[in-house]
Amino acid sequence: MSEIDEKSRELIKTRIISKMQDIKSFPQFVMETMRKLNDPDSNAADVAKSLSRDEGLVLRILKLANSAAYGQSRSISNISEAIALLGYKSVSNIILAATVYSAMDKGLTGYALDRGELWRHSLMVAYTSRYLAKLTGKVSTEDAYVGGLLHDIGKVILNDYVRFGYGIIVKIVEEKHIPFTEAEWQVLGFDHAEIGEILVSRWEMPESYRVAVAYHHKPNELPEDKLQYQPLLDVVTVANTICLMLGIGLGADGLQAYIFPEPLERLGITNFESLFSEMIDFAGKVASDMGDMAGL
Repeated sequence: MSEIDEKSRELIKTRIISKMQDIKSFPQFVMETMRKLNDPDSNAADVAKSLSRDEGLVLRILKLANSAAYGQSRSISNISEAIALLGYKSVSNIILAATVYSAMDKGLTGYALDRGELWRHSLMVAYTSRYLAKLTGKVSTEDAYVGGLLHDIGKVILNDYVRFGYGIIVKIVEEKHIPFTEAEWQVLGFDHAEIGEILVSRWEMPESYRVAVAYHHKPNELPEDKLQYQPLLDVVTVANTICLMLGIGLGADGLQAYIFPEPLERLGITNFESLFSEMIDFAGKVASDMGDMAGL
């Protein structure tokens, strides 16, 4: 049997949609804080007032502001001062990472990922995306980080259904020589990128992140009206492939990882082998930071 009958497929789709409706949006204080971080008229005190409702996030931001990376000669204990020092983009990313961590830090047997592997992969793609953004100068480093962090969030929703149809999906991949995501769609009526886009939209994130999530497995199929997001998409696509090639979060679908030449060309990356060697060293350097984030 290489396919699920139409009745079963429709039942799966109905259940997926129902599960999507059960997924809560970000906590209200998170949404409020993010809005203030994006409001040009807000100040650090406004953000601090909203953020103060979560002691864990306050401590994380203070810890980062006092780290050696910022070269402070004195201790910073005021959250408003820490926010002003780090900058709104960095604070926004800390909040986002803390919020999605609980959703990602679990085992996803449908994708053959042990507990923590989706989080590890997503955070490494975020770091790698930011690295590539800085290297190429094609996109904001902080936007690249967020796009990388969110790219696989749809797997959290689809996991149970992929597990149910895993044997069929794998058989289609082997028989038709197609990507895992395409087989996902054929069996379930959705793939994890499409589901991820819906989630990111529900979380009221900017369109640029929705595009990066939706198209990270098909970077050359971006509609003309969204071409302004091509650099971000290319950075996330290349970062995801590099991390899979390094074996970081190499689940069931990772075995079909493919390095598209077009994103490399658009980003001006002419020597992928050299870049890949750099990323091997880079992966080791960020391991401690990733452990820090997991402690949020």
